[in-house]
Amino acid sequence: MPGDDTVIMTIGFDGRKSGRGALMSTLPGETDARPVAWCGELDSITLRRMKLLHLAKRAAVGTGRRVLHALIFGILGGVLVAIIGGVVILEQRPDLEVWHTARLDEEFEADSDVRSFEDYLALEERLFAQLEERVYSKVRLSERHQLDRFTHGSRSDPGRWPVNWNRTFELQVEDPRAAVLMLHGMSDSPYSMRSLGELLHAQGHRVVGLRVPGHGTAPSGLVRVEWEDMAAAVELAMEYLHEQVPGKPLYIVGYSNGGALAVHYALQALEHDSLPPVAGLVLMSPEIGITKLAALAAWQERLGHLLGLSKLSWNSILPEYDPFKYGSFALNAGKQAYLITQEIQSRIARLGDQRLLDRFPPMLAFQSVVDATVTAPVLVDGLFRHLPQGDHELVLFDINRFVRIESILNTNPGSWLDGVFNDQELAFDVVLITNESPDSEQVVARHQAAGDREITDVPLGLAWPEEVYSLSHVALPFPPDDPLYGGPDAGESPGVKLGNLALRGERGELRIAAADLLRLRWNPFHAYIEQRTLEFVR
Repeated sequence: MPGDDTVIMTIGFDGRKSGRGALMSTLPGETDARPVAWCGELDSITLRRMKLLHLAKRAAVGTGRRVLHALIFGILGGVLVAIIGGVVILEQRPDLEVWHTARLDEEFEADSDVRSFEDYLALEERLFAQLEERVYSKVRLSERHQLDRFTHGSRSDPGRWPVNWNRTFELQVEDPRAAVLMLHGMSDSPYSMRSLGELLHAQGHRVVGLRVPGHGTAPSGLVRVEWEDMAAAVELAMEYLHEQVPGKPLYIVGYSNGGALAVHYALQALEHDSLPPVAGLVLMSPEIGITKLAALAAWQERLGHLLGLSKLSWNSILPEYDPFKYGSFALNAGKQAYLITQEIQSRIARLGDQRLLDRFPPMLAFQSVVDATVTAPVLVDGLFRHLPQGDHELVLFDINRFVRIESILNTNPGSWLDGVFNDQELAFDVVLITNESPDSEQVVARHQAAGDREITDVPLGLAWPEEVYSLSHVALPFPPDDPLYGGPDAGESPGVKLGNLALRGERGELRIAAADLLRLRWNPFHAYIEQRTLEFVR
């Protein structure tokens, strides 16, 4: 590269001196070359060649610039057309209803004046009164039907259940062995923690199932909630349990986003001695790492605000037929899930540098090897591999090898699983719930202890049900007899039953995607989760 004082010399010809070659010079700070010495008369053929080369060079430079400009404008135009087309398609979705737009300002926020768990519950009472006033009472008569969550008396009305599991619940016991905080997933409700919570309570534990802010009311609750609001509510609940059972161990059981909140609290407690410590974590389908598209979706939300198009704030706009889970999903919910996973990774790196991860509480995690929401490899690489040895265990639910589904799966987890079991440097135990052989539906627990080469199989007396090829993200917390989400053996439901819902007709006519109807909602191996959770908490 020439410096600021460099004189550039070239051989050319001066158009003003026809037929004469010249030694051209470009001085520092100048862009035009000037002749400094003449090289003599050039013959006409050489002159024409030099002129043609000069003209060709100028034409090539001009053409290149025009092509580059055309390419840039073409890309920008294509992006603009794609954005406009996307906006048009998104705006053609069904209109937003009152449950998408209602603002419930009695919801808890991290910077609110609420400073105790009792105040949190009092605020929750006002929140549900506001839900009745601003949503239920506003539903038009023409919109009330038997599969509408916000129609009183419908099959989907949460009020049909003996307990409204959308709200925070507490199960008390005299002289408890321990206290357990239960945290549900994103767009979910405390109902997903009901089964395990009741089991733990029956075994002598005090249990609180927290309604995480933004949940259990209307989908509009997820439009404005932030992950810091959720984390602050977890702190209030942990401080409450610490006061109620002084000297007893505190556990957290977290599902999906609740798993992320549990891990975040455990990491935070390592840095702040003022927070009650955690004796152990039980995680199901924990949200440790999700796609960055969740963060990019924020641009769709911003564009909607800019254009005044409220539908753009929603990833999906669906009927609300589930009494304890939102059908519609706000883009902000995905953004908050991404942000808390980023915060977790940041804290893990910082605490690792400070050598504080040695004090991370024992952890038992359950994860399906195929999961459309979070992935098992991210759980291993984003959390387990960072922890030193400390009684941590990862239980993986394999695909059903009996049905030989591998050839039509989008991804086959086989090679990844082999890598985990062949890694002798793992500082945690690994258990794989898998077929005892490719010719059997019976399953075993294939166990490898941390740093051990030996692998042992333990029969479980459980088997894959017919026509089930894998678990799913939403299946893990629910037993087969769950009255709402259970399978063929589901208990009596006071309302709708969604576990084996299969509506048949022409494709593309239902607002509910066929993939959602076919997604497994119950866990055939839930008894194993119950057994291992009780052993862990004891």
